[in-house]
Amino acid sequence: MVFKLVVIAVLLAIVASLFSGLVFLYRDRGQGTRAVRALTVRIGLSIMLFLLLLVAFRLGWLPAVR
Repeated sequence: MVFKLVVIAVLLAIVASLFSGLVFLYRDRGQGTRAVRALTVRIGLSIMLFLLLLVAFRLGWLPAVR
């Protein structure tokens, strides 16, 4: 149950970072670096979630679907 909450929290953080990147892109009109930083955070969170799911599967926290 805790693992599901962690995955959901990371997914929400990814969506929030994506949305903040959109807002910064609109407000800065492409002149600032805040949008790039927000999207870099999103990519980092996505990679972290992927690795977390791989490790959880390897440790047996996620059952294999047959």
